[in-house]
Amino acid sequence: MSDTITIKFRNGSGEPVEVRARAGVSVMEAAVMNNIHGIEAECGGACICATCHVYCDGLDASVLPEMSSEEDDMLDMATAERRPGSRLCCQLRVSDNLEGAVFTIPESQF
Repeated sequence: MSDTITIKFRNGSGEPVEVRARAGVSVMEAAVMNNIHGIEAECGGACICATCHVYCDGLDASVLPEMSSEEDDMLDMATAERRPGSRLCCQLRVSDNLEGAVFTIPESQF
């Protein structure tokens, strides 16, 4: 496993912002540490607010962990439209499998 992994965040501007993240941190933590606009992370990663909702449309589902029932419930309450690729990025850990992954941030988390 590499020490750092490159992942990307895309918000309303359309252009992805590339960040380097330490393997093992959550994708949400990587966004917060890199001041990515749109990832509010109000609950700090406790899976109780849905303000770190992202779309993982370009990722093969096999590289992501299975969604817990808690995450599933939170996504039902998210402000932004829920899509098949919706996930809470506090529940996703940075790993070699995510090298080059792009996470699209919804227009609004509130």
